[in-house]
Amino acid sequence: MSEWLLHNSWFIPFYGVIGAAITLPWSAGFVRKTGPRPAAYINLFMTVLAFIHGSIVFWVSWGQQPQKIVLHWLQVADLDLTLAIELSPVSLGAMEGVAGISLLAQIYALGYMEKDWSLGRFYGLMGLFEAALSGVTISDSLLLTYGLLETLTLSTYLLVGFWYAQPLVVTAARDAFLTKRVGDIILLMGVVALSSYGQGLSFSQLEEWAATAPLPPLTAALLGLSLIAGPTGKCAQFPLNLWLDEAMEGPNPAGILRNSIVVSAGAYVLIKLQPVFSLSPVSSTALIIIGTTTAIAASLMAIAQIDIKRTLSHSTSAYLGLVFIAVGLGHVDIAFLLLFSHAIAKALLFMSIGSIIFNTSNQNITEMGGLWSRMPATTTAFAVGSAGLITLLPLGMFWTLNRWFNGSWQVSGWLLGILCLVNFLSAINLTRVFRLVFLGESQMKTRRVVESPWPMAVPMVSLTIVTLLDFMIPQRWSLWLSSTAPFFGVEQAVVPLAMPLLVAFSAIGFAIGLKMELHRAWARPTQKYWRLLQDLFAYDLYIERIYGVTVVLAVSLFSRFTAWLDRYIVDGLVNFVGLAAIFSGNALKYNVSGQSQFYVLTIVASVALLFGLLFSGQWAAISAYWSSAFGP
Repeated sequence: MSEWLLHNSWFIPFYGVIGAAITLPWSAGFVRKTGPRPAAYINLFMTVLAFIHGSIVFWVSWGQQPQKIVLHWLQVADLDLTLAIELSPVSLGAMEGVAGISLLAQIYALGYMEKDWSLGRFYGLMGLFEAALSGVTISDSLLLTYGLLETLTLSTYLLVGFWYAQPLVVTAARDAFLTKRVGDIILLMGVVALSSYGQGLSFSQLEEWAATAPLPPLTAALLGLSLIAGPTGKCAQFPLNLWLDEAMEGPNPAGILRNSIVVSAGAYVLIKLQPVFSLSPVSSTALIIIGTTTAIAASLMAIAQIDIKRTLSHSTSAYLGLVFIAVGLGHVDIAFLLLFSHAIAKALLFMSIGSIIFNTSNQNITEMGGLWSRMPATTTAFAVGSAGLITLLPLGMFWTLNRWFNGSWQVSGWLLGILCLVNFLSAINLTRVFRLVFLGESQMKTRRVVESPWPMAVPMVSLTIVTLLDFMIPQRWSLWLSSTAPFFGVEQAVVPLAMPLLVAFSAIGFAIGLKMELHRAWARPTQKYWRLLQDLFAYDLYIERIYGVTVVLAVSLFSRFTAWLDRYIVDGLVNFVGLAAIFSGNALKYNVSGQSQFYVLTIVASVALLFGLLFSGQWAAISAYWSSAFGP
């Protein structure tokens, strides 16, 4: 039975699709008498089935060699498009993580969105979301993965724009969709090019292909850069990082998935493409530059935010930047561990802040305070999630970074500096938010707050326990490597005192966050230099305005030029032909006299004119020959 379930693991993503399809009558509003709850229960049931199926096949696959299922989708002449599925402990473990977090988020949504009459539509979209994410984890085909990433882009658009009656939500959904589409289009170019060079290449063949790929340096660089573009958009990396901040306008249960496993899906694809990036130092350097820029800049942006969702969304971009650095360095197993540790901790943090928003109907952290005594489960979840992000013993991120510097990989001092800075800034930001939200005296909007209902509290407490226990994954990672050894490389170098430095910087950031002056009455400092810095980081380094005077302006001017060209040149030429036809028709109608001899005369004259035009050149040649032969 277990082997049969393992062989049919490809069906697990379809649980979400089936749930979304069954709930269409509620999603479309055809069924109203029962309310939207049945749609939620149906999708929850399908997610439970996916979780149980995934758990069984994950334990069955442990220690076994990866299996591959290939479906020849289209075969025409030399074209062979295949849809390949890889069943390995890594891919099935990732899919199980998707199902687990999705299940907790959907249970959480029962409490968070209990009064929303569009609950059926929300759960249908969540089922589609889960299906696409699960498919990405086990896909071994470039074509299939790209199609699933496009489904994720569409799902993001629909979930961000869920409350479409609000203009700001519509704008956020549009910007998120268009920003990710920029990366997707460039990624498609790279997928087509890679398929052309690799003749239907799959992810599992990339390392062997990259070792023998006869690509010129320029081609390898352009190919790598095009493949980087898609994950850059999906992971909200610079310069395509603004969409994640705006996507916070959507429902928070969807934000739990978006900030934990959705962004991780793009990084997961990036990791599987790593052998291609090793073909050119340009690609690897680009990954390191993008990751470093985003990690530092996003950490600074987070400190300047007063919206509780945006303080954490920028942190998501920062930690995904560390994943980009790891892939650029070729440290792919560290990238996997970073994704896992970050996803668990960030999902817990978004559950915590969702509980706060649900009970206070407020997102401004300067208007909160004193929640720790009224919401103990929420307070504990935020504290544990924060500790899981920064390097604090004994949680998962500590052991992940410890593996990075324990001699398993070749590392440099600059990497340690970046990690220390990100930990330092993250500790300041999370401590600042904790103080404003949970400590101090109760404010006007937090005096009557109580703990969240059980549908929100149970997932939050469960994920708190998981976060406290996730350190076992980095510690046992070597067991995973035994089944995927060809996928990873190992070098030996140790950076002394790396972990004490990381812990020290986290502790310093925590101390500064505790001691720094925080004002609830006003959100802006009075000193001009601090105000300039705050505006710089609060407005995302003015990236949106820079886009407005560069890319957006260029597209606008080009659009106006093409509109003018279409109106006055293309339309003008077409209108001229039409007017010529009208005037010629009106002129010819006066020649209709009804007399046959006039018609015959007209025909004879026209034929004579045509013959004259046809033979005029020949008569000139005959006259010139006659003159040269016989004289004038």
